[in-house]
Amino acid sequence: MFLSNLLLIKGQKGWGVAHQLLIDLFLFLEPHLRKTELTDAIKQLYKGTLRVLLVLLHDFPSFLAGYHLSFCNVIPENCVQLRNLILSAFPRGMVLPDPFPRNFKIDLLPEISQSPVVLSNVAGPLGSIRADLDSYLKGRQPPEFVSSLLPRLYKDGVNDVDAPRINSLVLYVGIQGLARLQNSQIAHTLAHTPEMEVLQKLMDFDDRGRYISLNAIANQLRYPSSHTHYFSCVMLFLFEEAKDDAIKEQITRVLLERLIVHR
Repeated sequence: MFLSNLLLIKGQKGWGVAHQLLIDLFLFLEPHLRKTELTDAIKQLYKGTLRVLLVLLHDFPSFLAGYHLSFCNVIPENCVQLRNLILSAFPRGMVLPDPFPRNFKIDLLPEISQSPVVLSNVAGPLGSIRADLDSYLKGRQPPEFVSSLLPRLYKDGVNDVDAPRINSLVLYVGIQGLARLQNSQIAHTLAHTPEMEVLQKLMDFDDRGRYISLNAIANQLRYPSSHTHYFSCVMLFLFEEAKDDAIKEQITRVLLERLIVHR
């Protein structure tokens, strides 16, 4: 009742508080969920969290959809079911198309011209790299930005990739790429853009870094929108251009993980 009352406040004035409460819950669960075995108490808390998300998915799907980035930033990559619940949310009133007909083409959907509502702070986790990133996306300056990018995506003082920074980088680059291209041009001109150069560079990570990067891209494959269209083209391009079978295997794994976990 408390959470629903927050979300029902006029003008979405309670959404920010509800968002922070859920972030705190995920942050508390995060170190426990990374373990192979959970204590009975954490199992019960996890089950309760799933039930809360299912209620939100049914009653307030736009809330989950709007804050999908910040929620995914604090959910461990091994929690596929938890992440998929959030990513399956779509705005109330939208009717999802059937993707299985042979003649189905995402390019023909009218929704791909509409950008989804993003309530999370996309640029925040980028920190000090944002200025250089903006400069490179505008004029490919400094020229060494892409070659020196990967070390800047590690946590400070730790030999581990910064997943929230990668998640934000991927979405931020996609938003800038959409501003540059028309939806009808994406599939044909994607390869020649600075945005694609940045995203393709992420495939030079080791297996763990590449898996997190591919998940960051797959996190944007949600309900029909300009973001879903753009990142579906990105994923297809990465698969087609991959010279290493390991990259194709990871792309397949990430996409299967999105498919096999039911709502």
